[in-house]
Amino acid sequence: MASTRTYALVAATAAVALIGGTFYATWGGASDLFADCRAGTGPGLADALGGPFTLVDGSETAVTDADVITRPSLLYFGYTNCPDVCPTDTARNAEATDLVQAEGLEFQPVFITVDPARDTPEVVDQYASWMHPDMVGLTGSPEQVKAAADAFKVYFRPHEADDAFYLVDHTAYSYLVLPGHGTVDYFSRDTTPEEIASRSACFIRTAAAN
Repeated sequence: MASTRTYALVAATAAVALIGGTFYATWGGASDLFADCRAGTGPGLADALGGPFTLVDGSETAVTDADVITRPSLLYFGYTNCPDVCPTDTARNAEATDLVQAEGLEFQPVFITVDPARDTPEVVDQYASWMHPDMVGLTGSPEQVKAAADAFKVYFRPHEADDAFYLVDHTAYSYLVLPGHGTVDYFSRDTTPEEIASRSACFIRTAAAN
């Protein structure tokens, strides 16, 4: 367990450092539509994180990012056999979803596996449905999953194992993605459901007004 958390923390720290450098180099003092909604992340996140992907949904249908991100979405990369980090984070995201939806705003959580060998379309669909009725579960080939993870600067590494209970080290961030705007914010593990909901609602309302 400690190894998994250590790898995830190191990877997440490296990703944040890379993102921060990209913001500064690319955007400098550029005008930021969402300046009032950010919590120190700065503009330019859409260029630093995210991009086109093709994955497979619970009905075994190939879907693209355009098919999935039809409304404001909270993306999380994890795996269904994760013993502690993933269920905690995913439940937190489900709670944040309820809070945003309670304000009358469209919002959906998305779970993308980093363990396609075990997480079949049926498995991720059942897991997502159990976590939240609106949660979208996605898997794919190892190449498709890696491409999606790379787009969001997500690190993951399966442990070598000779049984069905191997662990997968992975970055544990959640990403707020808006149709037409791309990724606009991200949330660490210690961000509360209330803070995610508040920041997400700000982005959603700002996007709708512009």
